[in-house]
Amino acid sequence: MIAMDLRDIPERWPTVGSTQHFKGRIITVVEDDVVMPGADGPETVRREYVTHPGAVGTLALDDQGRVLLLRQYRHPCAHLLWELPAGLRDVDGEPMWRTAERELLEEAGYRAETWHTLVDTFQTPGMSDEKVRVFLARGLSEVPAAEIDFVRVHEEADLAQEWVPLDEAVAAVLGGRVHNALAVSAILALFAARARDFADLRDREVPFGPQAPAGAGDA
Repeated sequence: MIAMDLRDIPERWPTVGSTQHFKGRIITVVEDDVVMPGADGPETVRREYVTHPGAVGTLALDDQGRVLLLRQYRHPCAHLLWELPAGLRDVDGEPMWRTAERELLEEAGYRAETWHTLVDTFQTPGMSDEKVRVFLARGLSEVPAAEIDFVRVHEEADLAQEWVPLDEAVAAVLGGRVHNALAVSAILALFAARARDFADLRDREVPFGPQAPAGAGDA
């Protein structure tokens, strides 16, 4: 049997028109007229979507096999959600893992010695171009609040924080109790990575997309 090359392929179908309807602080709403295949030949179809700068998240794993989750209010879905330390890619030229490192410090008060790429996702590819990378952070140390030059406000002002055994986090995902897409994908990815003795972890610097594994020796 020939193994399939399961690999997402970058491709952009031609557009014959584009309209920007809204530009906010973070997102832009766009409508494109896209040339697509049709039963009687190519046809032009209108597709609306949101452009987004992208984001990073961190799944922090401690020496006891627990993962760090934060509970944060999300207004669009009207829920307090268990999530990962995460943030927008809003600093030009900043390596993704450095953004994740900064967010882990600012939102959770931890630093990590070891960083690997855990999972890459398009969060809502039917409506947004948002790319998100989640890193696995290990070798953790807590940083005193007085040493953190960041003031948490708004949704981040009162984040609940819990260290959860990985197996319990997986059960919460499969039981329908945790819904944040970043947390769900990262928790299940870590569960799979642990089962494979972390052999498939990728380097923290690899570009977004499919790459060769870093190897068990880097875990």
